[in-house]
Amino acid sequence: MKINDVILQTVAKVVVFIILTLGVYLFLSGHNNPGGGFVGGLVLASALVLLYLAFDIETVHKGLPFDFKLIAAFGTLLAVSTGLGSLFFDAPFLNQTLLSFSVPLFGEFEFSTVTIFEAGVALAVVGVVITIILSISEDV
Repeated sequence: MKINDVILQTVAKVVVFIILTLGVYLFLSGHNNPGGGFVGGLVLASALVLLYLAFDIETVHKGLPFDFKLIAAFGTLLAVSTGLGSLFFDAPFLNQTLLSFSVPLFGEFEFSTVTIFEAGVALAVVGVVITIILSISEDV
């Protein structure tokens, strides 16, 4: 028997956008405020879990044809390689570098290597959480 989840699917489309926006905000504000790659990754993964609950697994995989095990592996590789990159410049492991540059009409911007590390952590968290959720759903 197929259950009609029109209300859940309609609300999920709006709420997923809000959750993804919050996840990106938490990710970007993490090196100066509470948040970062881990918290942002968990929030992003929760948006994907909501999609899996509202729609079919096959439907979500048509829209997001990613292998989340590879995303977790890539995120881990990115985080570790960020730490190893500092060793090439005779700096301690996971030492950060801060770049500051000016963009016309927008002003001064800062970019830190911590952002790349946090992106790796976020990808690893999203990949692991979604892989665990999909593994649990296969057992049921």
